Amino acid sequence: MDKKYWENKYKDGETHWNIGYVSTPLKEYADSLEDKTIKVLIPGAGNAYEAEYLHSLGFNNVYVLEISSPAIENFKKRVPDFPAEHIIEGDFFTHTGKYDLILEQTFFCAIERKRRKEYAVKMRDLLNEGGKLAGLLFGHEFGKDEPPFGGTKEEYESIFSEYFIIDEMEVARNSIKPREGRELFFELTRR
Repeated sequence: MDKKYWENKYKDGETHWNIGYVSTPLKEYADSLEDKTIKVLIPGAGNAYEAEYLHSLGFNNVYVLEISSPAIENFKKRVPDFPAEHIIEGDFFTHTGKYDLILEQTFFCAIERKRRKEYAVKMRDLLNEGGKLAGLLFGHEFGKDEPPFGGTKEEYESIFSEYFIIDEMEVARNSIKPREGRELFFELTRR
């Protein structure tokens, strides 16, 4: 599941996870953020609807990180006024930088299970002291060998609790119909 794998998914239109807009839980979370100067990262951003929405609200320090060139090109065409220097094509695991908030939307579920702890460590390292990691995780198993990979609340708590304070991890109350009752909204604070 490398760069070529994800580029082929976008080229072939195999993006069944794409709902075409920012998901309701992340939209409402973004609406609750008061400080529009915070530095935000959206890793594995795909079509980056979250970045587009934050940008439309006046957040001017939002960064998109995506490994797939076609996904980045789609985003640039759709949001031409998004700062080009805030669009990063690259691998999350080699990315460097410091952020106040990282938003998670269908990125964790795309990572091989054996790399989940590495993901948690990398997220902690990318966040400033007291920074937040927030977003959605699938709260059920899919039973397959390719993304998306699901999981359980207990599994996620065991992965993240060493590196983060778990402020919230509950079934999302405002998921879209097809994902209703199947997503966990979470907010974590870097230890």
